[in-house]
Amino acid sequence: MQDSTNDSEIRERLSLIENMIAEGRRTTESWGWTFVLWGIAYYVAIAWSYFSNAVYVWPVTMVAASLLMGVLISRRAARRPDTTVGRSMMAIWLGMGISLFLLLLCLGLSGRLDFHISVAIIGAMLGMANATSSVILRWKMQFTSAVVWWAAAVAACFTSDKLTVAAFLVAIFFCQIVFGVYGMIAESRELKARGTRQGASHA
Repeated sequence: MQDSTNDSEIRERLSLIENMIAEGRRTTESWGWTFVLWGIAYYVAIAWSYFSNAVYVWPVTMVAASLLMGVLISRRAARRPDTTVGRSMMAIWLGMGISLFLLLLCLGLSGRLDFHISVAIIGAMLGMANATSSVILRWKMQFTSAVVWWAAAVAACFTSDKLTVAAFLVAIFFCQIVFGVYGMIAESRELKARGTRQGASHA
């Protein structure tokens, strides 16, 4: 009898963990638009810096993207319930974003930052954030994004300017734009499926 109770408790705990992981993945999918937003912001900053050597290009672009994201988040906050895994994901990305912004801003203002160093830093930190999220959520696709970012960071340390730019652009496309669109599509399918189930339960 005791063994049966223990087995039941273990199954319930495993089910709870699996549900939390699934909810965390759905939460990450619901943030797919932020990946796309930052991918576009990176492209805008790269294009702007190509035509202008001004120091303020990246800080202005990043601040503008942060403010836009803040406005959009405030409008979406009430639509989705807060979860422990969701807060964990938010903590990882918020900590990474603040660290990345402060580091690049200070290096840029001090004149000690060049393109290779900036790509290496961005690639390493985004790789870390994606890898951490993927391990928590058991999500192979997001870990693939981490590997691509790490590859871009390594390329920035050893390759020419052209190859570094190419690696950075490819990483942005696959890890921000493609992954973000994938998340948005997955969220849309989940919402449709949920609406269908609710409609069937009310029928």
